[in-house]
Amino acid sequence: MLNEQRVKLMTKMTSYEEGEGKRNMEIGSYFRGDYIGKEVVKSIVFGTIAFVVVFAIYIAYDYEMYMQDIYKMDLLGFGKSVATKYLIFIAVYAAITYVVYALRYKIARRSLRIYYNNLRRLSAMYRKEAEEKDDERNNG
Repeated sequence: MLNEQRVKLMTKMTSYEEGEGKRNMEIGSYFRGDYIGKEVVKSIVFGTIAFVVVFAIYIAYDYEMYMQDIYKMDLLGFGKSVATKYLIFIAVYAAITYVVYALRYKIARRSLRIYYNNLRRLSAMYRKEAEEKDDERNNG
């Protein structure tokens, strides 16, 4: 006989495993610091690439002006200004990334905790059914 409650629980768990569970299980396989650190490092790399691309577009836009004024410019000051803007951009971007991925990790772990509790409930249902069958065999 099929246990309706068990079938509902199994359906719910299968739906979770095939949907958001895949991503959450991947996230849950990391320690919190490792997961967040990995994502922050990735965001710094991609943030650096984005900054370089935007800076190159900015320079290309006013290329003629920069070429005319290159001998009049304080190149060291310009370099410091660009480096300061880069560091501020990366610091803000990394901080936002940290917050976002810390929140994602927390949500994934909470979701996985519910999933594992459902697994325990399912296991208990199977155990209870097996014990009832053993009692029937022994008494019948």
